[in-house]
Amino acid sequence: MPLTIHDTLHREKRVFTPRDPERVTLYVCGPTVYDYAHIGNARPPVVFDVLVRLLRRTYGADKVIYARNVTDVDDKINQKAAREGTPIGDVTARYEAAYLDDMSRLNVSPPDLAPHVTDHMDAIVKQIGAIMDQGCAYAAEGHVLFDVSSYETYGRLSGRNLDDMIAGARVEVAPYKKNPHDFVLWKPSKADEPSWPSPWGEGRPGWHIECSAMIEETLGLPIDIHGGGIDLVFPHHENEIAQGVCAHGHAHEPDAHAQYSRYWMHNGFLTVDAEKMSKSIGNVLLLHDLVQNMPGEVVRWALLSAHYRQPLDWNQALLDQSRKALDRLYGALHRAAAVEANGDEPPEEFLKAIEDDINTPGAMATLFALSSEIERAMTAGDHGVVARAKGELIAAGAILGVLQANPAEWLEGEVSDDLRVEVEGLLEQRAAARAAKDWPEADRIRDRLNALNVVVMDGPQGATWRVKG
Repeated sequence: MPLTIHDTLHREKRVFTPRDPERVTLYVCGPTVYDYAHIGNARPPVVFDVLVRLLRRTYGADKVIYARNVTDVDDKINQKAAREGTPIGDVTARYEAAYLDDMSRLNVSPPDLAPHVTDHMDAIVKQIGAIMDQGCAYAAEGHVLFDVSSYETYGRLSGRNLDDMIAGARVEVAPYKKNPHDFVLWKPSKADEPSWPSPWGEGRPGWHIECSAMIEETLGLPIDIHGGGIDLVFPHHENEIAQGVCAHGHAHEPDAHAQYSRYWMHNGFLTVDAEKMSKSIGNVLLLHDLVQNMPGEVVRWALLSAHYRQPLDWNQALLDQSRKALDRLYGALHRAAAVEANGDEPPEEFLKAIEDDINTPGAMATLFALSSEIERAMTAGDHGVVARAKGELIAAGAILGVLQANPAEWLEGEVSDDLRVEVEGLLEQRAAARAAKDWPEADRIRDRLNALNVVVMDGPQGATWRVKG
């Protein structure tokens, strides 16, 4: 079946048809590198990584161009550097490296392009000038502001009228604004802040213009898909459309939005124990900390366990369930280790789910069905079925970005060589005791394994084990 995606702007699922199947373009708003990412920040890159994997399978890896930007100009970056007494470039380099390392642990594929704001200042200044030339922006007191009244369909993406948007947003009211809802394209920098030359004076760009300019310069307009979190719909993505459309004189066209991005996708909010993450509550969970204490695939599975457009509540039960799910799948692969996988295509049921607006819960259900099929076929000695189901399971897992580890190592966990030797020896003694029906000895060995924090999983092909986590 064809890929369908829910388009935020049209408020319905639409069959995805790229402008050019030989060059499919996707842009996702990336990190602002002033601190470690929290777990909510990880949902968009994981969700859109699945989409990119699917697009590359459908159109070819060399036909898909995926861009995820890096915001390295921002008030929070300036504040962090000032507090630390550290150069701004050191702050951004440190946290970008941490972000990329955390993404790698989640099996997030690197984007084809990672444009940095500081590398695209000429393009930003050029786009601001084009918007002004079209009469959609004005200069005032060293600032350049977008005139929202100049774009007739402003608000279409978020679905709110102008009064609602003003009431729901923190709008800076400044004397140099024609209207309170006009937003900044360029602003003067303070003495201790980074600045760049422009026709309107030394300064730096507003947040929204950065993405618009980088998209046009790196991918060209219109792009096929623009993605991000639901919190970016307004004002960030609403303003992006206005800028990108008005820079090219499409402000008064009824379908002007299509000149910027043909599809819009947004993932839902993430809460922690049913509460919004907040520093004041103290429930902000840093991804960097989570991946130090558990496999990245567990975090990734948890992030994909709900449909991407639905809210996701992050809690310990979700992590425990995710670990058990992956243990089950890896267990099936481990028990079939001696059988070579046949084929590299996922089953039709999996594709039907994942192509239906990236329905990851439905896709995951097919993985469990395949693991059960492997178990039954191994018991029956039907290696032909095992080979086919194993190939399908590995191929489906690759699109979801899971089952990337060695099954035996996954089940054992990160253990020392000494522990591995001791556990393997105990399992041999346990097998011998059970064969001899020496149940007291088998119980003694079980107690020893429990003391070592080891979980033993018996199967038709013998016992596997892992450290409790």
